[in-house]
Amino acid sequence: MIVPRYRIDASRISGAGKGLFLDEPVAAGRIITAPDTIEKTYRLDELLTKPDQMYASARWFEDRYTISPDWPDECYINHSFEPSGLWHLGFVFAPRNLPAGTEITVDYRHLLPPGQSEDFIDTATGERIVGLPWYESLMTTTRALARVLDSASFTD
Repeated sequence: MIVPRYRIDASRISGAGKGLFLDEPVAAGRIITAPDTIEKTYRLDELLTKPDQMYASARWFEDRYTISPDWPDECYINHSFEPSGLWHLGFVFAPRNLPAGTEITVDYRHLLPPGQSEDFIDTATGERIVGLPWYESLMTTTRALARVLDSASFTD
């Protein structure tokens, strides 16, 4: 589920195809996307038996992954090492105040199996995108989210 108003349009990232763009501003700490229907999660060993669907998989926690072959709009969130969205346990948070028109990106290293390389490189840096170990991913995103929430001002 994508919380703010948005649109799918041509990505500003070279070679990325389409991207997800905000149609309204989103304040730091607010949720951009949240899971709404997860019918099944797959252990990594189960996922590896479906190599034709690895392109549609995302890690949610520990060694559990979802597969989205139907390509919902959340799948148009592209990768960046300097993302506009903070992926944390399947949610994407605004790491700072985001104006309307922002293309939402996340760091795919949090979505990939540990050590697995993405089929493409980060276009801004030329670096490979390699999945982080679960503990490192969890600690990195937890600390980042805590910093955002500590400095965010919620009015509700």
